[in-house]
Amino acid sequence: MARAPRGLHRIRMVMMDVDGVLTDGRIVLDARGGESKSFFSQDGVALRLWSDAGGLTAFVTGRASRAVERRARELEITELSMNAARKLEAYERICRRHRLADEEVCFIGDDLVDLPPMRRAGFPVAVRNAVAEVKRAARYVTRLRGGEGAVRETLRHILVAQGRWAPLLRRFETVS
Repeated sequence: MARAPRGLHRIRMVMMDVDGVLTDGRIVLDARGGESKSFFSQDGVALRLWSDAGGLTAFVTGRASRAVERRARELEITELSMNAARKLEAYERICRRHRLADEEVCFIGDDLVDLPPMRRAGFPVAVRNAVAEVKRAARYVTRLRGGEGAVRETLRHILVAQGRWAPLLRRFETVS
């Protein structure tokens, strides 16, 4: 694992876009108007571990989707903001609600609409397949692509930096 940047010890909330971060960015529409998305299970496990460690989570997406609502419920995501055409407004609302300073927030994005909250967050992250402008705004660019473990990679860096990764792993140790 690559060495994580500094300042991760203050992170309390991880906010993220959905399409292109939690998914590979494809939006599959069927003839009846249905939509499907593919989520990476290891990102889900990492989000649960982060929550179990006391971390807060938020999905901030410009689209509304039943699949995203369901995934947020399954993972017990702290905040879900859909139809967030202005993601900075959603970011600010969530921060106020949870009394978070910008330095306590990680925002993971991949496209131009993610730039405003990334510029405010204490730890802006771009997934490997992000557009160039988002990568330039990030303090960290993941090795993995969105929808392929980028969220898990980010959360692992934060949890390791905070000294919470090893204790979380103990629950998976087997006794012989």
